[in-house]
Amino acid sequence: MDGLERYRDIVPEFGSFLEAMSRSLPVTARINTLKTDRDRLIFRLTAAKVPCRPFSWYDLGLKLELEKPGNLIENLMGHIHVQEEISMVSPIVLDPKPEERVLDMCAAPGSKTTQIASMMENRGLLVANDPANTRVASLRSNCERAGAINVVVTRYDGRRFPSQKFDRVLVDAPCTGQGMARKDLSVLGRWSLKRSLGLQRLQRPLLKRAMELAKPGGTVVYSTCTFAPEENEAVVSWALDQVRRVRLEKVLVKGLESCPGLVEWNGSLFGDEMEKCARYYPHQNDTGGFFVAKLIKE
Repeated sequence: MDGLERYRDIVPEFGSFLEAMSRSLPVTARINTLKTDRDRLIFRLTAAKVPCRPFSWYDLGLKLELEKPGNLIENLMGHIHVQEEISMVSPIVLDPKPEERVLDMCAAPGSKTTQIASMMENRGLLVANDPANTRVASLRSNCERAGAINVVVTRYDGRRFPSQKFDRVLVDAPCTGQGMARKDLSVLGRWSLKRSLGLQRLQRPLLKRAMELAKPGGTVVYSTCTFAPEENEAVVSWALDQVRRVRLEKVLVKGLESCPGLVEWNGSLFGDEMEKCARYYPHQNDTGGFFVAKLIKE
């Protein structure tokens, strides 16, 4: 496949990786505990003869054998949120708590925002930021449907987000999206090194600003849905050089197979610490592709 051959030497079982990338992505959803609970929701779906199967690794995740899950009454009521399985990882790694101040820096359309609100039990403050006017409407709509009432929506350029202090910051950065090819194969044809490096120039200051906004002892999670090291390890390595007293913490999500982050790529050295990041490849868990780094402000 176009754009994937460059990863042959870093992806284990490369043939299985390519085969997985050619298959359609399973349909998945997250149970929204702000409006229902797991047992009640599964009972409703089973009674309605909706084929569903819980994730093995996450109690609130469901696999749905449906072509149009968005039409389910449970989705329209906000009892579930149709969401790609692997995208549920970054809020889990962020691990927000009730009563905290949390920033979702690149929040639209709101899948991770509503997951975070659920984890916070609608308590504390969750700032959902996105600069794109065209995307903020869907962010507001998803938060309203989910019953997420601890959310304040803002529209700042994340690179210049006003000086505040947060317990946790999520940067689910704009990226080239190669990991979403099972959903939209055209993303592979649109990939280029020039585009990847162009996005890197946005991603770097976004992560740097997130690290500056975190309180001492606070957590920053950086995630993308691309395989490109230029947008992953290269961004994290650069940001760590820019902001003092920030360290990487190992990303480990029980029940999900992953690979460590890269310590080098095409002559660029990122350092052994980068192995604490996690790369999720489609053939490992039958998901999309994902990258996650967890940073702690000291």
